[in-house]
Amino acid sequence: MKHLILLFSLFLAPAFAYKEGQKTEQNFSSSNDTSHKRLKRAWIWNQMHIKEEIDTPLPHHVGKIMSSVRNNNAKYILEGEYANIIFKVEEDSGDVYAFERLDREKKAEYELTALIIDRRNNQSLEPPSKFIIKVYDINDNVPVFVQKVFNGSVPEMSPVGTSVTKVTAVDADDPTVTGHATVTYQVIKGDEYFTVDDSGVIFTTRADLDRENQSTYEIIVKAKDAPGSSGDSSTATVIITLTDINDNFPVFKHPSFHFKVPENVSVGGEVGRVKVEDVDEPQHRNTKYSFVRGDYRDTFEIVANPFTNEGIIRPKKPLDFEKVAEYKFDIEATDPTVDLRYFKSGGSRSISTVTIEVTDVDEPPVFTKLPYDFKVRENDPEKRTLGSVWAHDPDAAKRKIRFSRRRASPNGDYIRISDTGIIQIPKPLDREFSASYNITVAAQEVLEDGQLSDRESHAQVHVIVMDVNDNAPELVYLEEPRVCENAAPGKVIVRISATDKDEVSPRGFFKYSLATEDSNFSLIENYDNTANITVKYGQFNRELAKIHYLPVIISDNGDPDLSSTNTLVISVCKCNEKGNFTFCEEKVQQVGVSIQALVAIFICIFTIIVIVLLILLRKRHKKDLSGLGRNVAEIHEQLVTYDEEGGGEMDTTSYDVSVLNSVRKNGIKPEAVPSPYAQIQKPSGNITSGAGEMEIMIEVKKDEADNDRDLLPYDTLHIYGYEGAESIAESLSSLASGSSDSDIDYDFLNDWGPRFKMLAELYGSEPNEDFVY
Repeated sequence: MKHLILLFSLFLAPAFAYKEGQKTEQNFSSSNDTSHKRLKRAWIWNQMHIKEEIDTPLPHHVGKIMSSVRNNNAKYILEGEYANIIFKVEEDSGDVYAFERLDREKKAEYELTALIIDRRNNQSLEPPSKFIIKVYDINDNVPVFVQKVFNGSVPEMSPVGTSVTKVTAVDADDPTVTGHATVTYQVIKGDEYFTVDDSGVIFTTRADLDRENQSTYEIIVKAKDAPGSSGDSSTATVIITLTDINDNFPVFKHPSFHFKVPENVSVGGEVGRVKVEDVDEPQHRNTKYSFVRGDYRDTFEIVANPFTNEGIIRPKKPLDFEKVAEYKFDIEATDPTVDLRYFKSGGSRSISTVTIEVTDVDEPPVFTKLPYDFKVRENDPEKRTLGSVWAHDPDAAKRKIRFSRRRASPNGDYIRISDTGIIQIPKPLDREFSASYNITVAAQEVLEDGQLSDRESHAQVHVIVMDVNDNAPELVYLEEPRVCENAAPGKVIVRISATDKDEVSPRGFFKYSLATEDSNFSLIENYDNTANITVKYGQFNRELAKIHYLPVIISDNGDPDLSSTNTLVISVCKCNEKGNFTFCEEKVQQVGVSIQALVAIFICIFTIIVIVLLILLRKRHKKDLSGLGRNVAEIHEQLVTYDEEGGGEMDTTSYDVSVLNSVRKNGIKPEAVPSPYAQIQKPSGNITSGAGEMEIMIEVKKDEADNDRDLLPYDTLHIYGYEGAESIAESLSSLASGSSDSDIDYDFLNDWGPRFKMLAELYGSEPNEDFVY
């Protein structure tokens, strides 16, 4: 075949050369028509081509360029890419040689320009001519895979011929040459599981590829060209992964499971977990658990954990050790989503036995006969006991139970419960206060030592108070009743209704009536629990009465029948011609005060009165003390502490000198007040004083102080009005001189200097000044 292509190329080359020479000749002739007439000339050579990778010694002859010019001085020159580098021309003969081995895969053809010049003056003898040197391909390249490792996947258990992946190899040789670039593929490793076609697509050859047995396959694919020959080739690795499908049922890890659980486990709590093994991947695990044998499917349930695929056993109702101490049943694990087309033989059922052992715990008491609902008539003075609650110890100990109240609604001591569970009411209940009462009762076991167990249970007790007709209806009206003074008879003044705190009587409506018919008003029943107050005669006289008080009697038709009298205050108003009110007197607003408010006001007033009385008594007591402090006797007697020494006449702090000054300056003579010292008379000078005279005087003054309740007690008692009978000059004290009738002029004290200034002020007053307190 290669020889045929080469001969065909040689046959076409002269034709292409002749055509190119004609084009050159035409161009040359047209360019010289305007100048000189020249002979017709042309380039003449064979089309040039050369094989790649020629293994003969360099240089390699490519071809020959020649021109029809006949000139002994002609010279051939090559120009263009790779001219004089790879390709060179012999100047005289025009033979072209290649000085390097050529590679078609790098460059398939070269474009050059041929020139013929006069070597004497380098003038062109012919116009330049471009030509191409083509490089012929030889099958010198191996097919190469585009990547060394390919990856593919296929579901397990896929049928024969399922496409897995595609591999690709390329050949750099000329694809136009038959057999040079044609690539064929072959699996040389793993061909027992997979095959490949000429396009590189890999297919399965078996239908029993199981991921659980082998999840990945590594095969080797060879690529080669020139089919039918042993041409060069290359290989690539293909890693094929089997993807999982749900084709396996779960299997219990153990043939039986045993669990222990306390009897007080909460409903919905976890008793235990059963484990299964599913060889499929997690996304294809959908285990369902069910009971096979056993009568406890109403007691337990098994829920699958979506993350671990475990079966969680939970109680659906409370467990009781005293009733059932052990549960035993069979469970089955299955997967409803398994694809049965690929199911493997070996049994689709996995069954395991579960044993649950219930352990005993100390349980709280259990109430019986729930719920506890009681009814009582309101205000029933005889009803005290409503009933009782009952609870028992569910354990084998069967301890006694003690009851107590935990919570109450409404809060208060309305419902009581005894230790034995008897429900009592301490006083009659009022339905209008609360129509129902709820309490929470706690039951606790009494231990052997008499203490109460810390475990307790609760029950709700509901007491319904049945209504008794004990409240009279009350009047209700939406607007203040007013009537025009010139209202016509039959004019509706107001529509009244009533309310009742008791339950509505099943026997019908309220009854309305007027307490007296002697009025200008009438009442008309509407028989819908309302009534109309209308004008009876008309023509009211505002001069006689501007406000009318109409007593209305309302009965509730209860059992017993209760009624109330309500006063309806109706104002008589001036109206215009259209009957619109133009002037009405304002009614005196009646302010109602509750008994509690009155009591609070009375307590406040009483407290204020008591405080005021205490203040007055305190002031009066202080005034009395002030009077006691200002009497004559106290002017002569003052309390003195023993640990301080007076400051002489300039000392105005130890003694209240202002009192003495006021006595002298005011000039008021004191009334004839018996002196407290007058009771003891001084003995005459010729009498020899006894040894106990001063002692007797002190005892007398002590006795007076003890018996006088109006005077304050004194710690120290100084008697200045009596100095004893032993003095020849009698008393030298000047303290009592204010009450004497002495006419001595003490003005001379003013001349004695500042040391006697205090005495001058005390005794320098006029003798006619009155003595004041």
